Amino acid sequence: MAAAVRHVTQRQEAHAQELAQLRDALIVGAQRQDSTIEVSGYWHPGDFTRRLAGNAHLRVPGCEGDSLLYLLDAAGVECSTGSACQAGVPQPSHVLLAMGVPEADARGALRLTLGHTSTMSDVEALLAACLRPPNEPVAPIRCRPGATSFEIEE
Repeated sequence: MAAAVRHVTQRQEAHAQELAQLRDALIVGAQRQDSTIEVSGYWHPGDFTRRLAGNAHLRVPGCEGDSLLYLLDAAGVECSTGSACQAGVPQPSHVLLAMGVPEADARGALRLTLGHTSTMSDVEALLAACLRPPNEPVAPIRCRPGATSFEIEE
């Protein structure tokens, strides 16, 4: 156990930097596709001290989060519109509302989480899934069993 803890702590900062690069590529790519997409909370590219390195929480004005979930689910991307404790509740995030985000904007929230198995190919596949016409098939993005982040299953 001590060896595992030592390994993780020795790689912690490097891993956080790698995740932040993926997160930043995801956020920048999404905003290039649609300049109205907003990041919830503090975000500065490269920073992983004031925002979790593997967290991208986006708001897509004019969209319903559930519609975004269906679109991405059809492409095999696993994501969420809110926290696990609010799963299945078709209401905007109470946290976003408490932050002063208007209800209509909070309804377009999307939470994407990156982890130790995530790659730049995963980010690119996610962004490609968002660009495709609704009826055009895409290569599936799947989580490996037990994974907590999205990735392409090969």
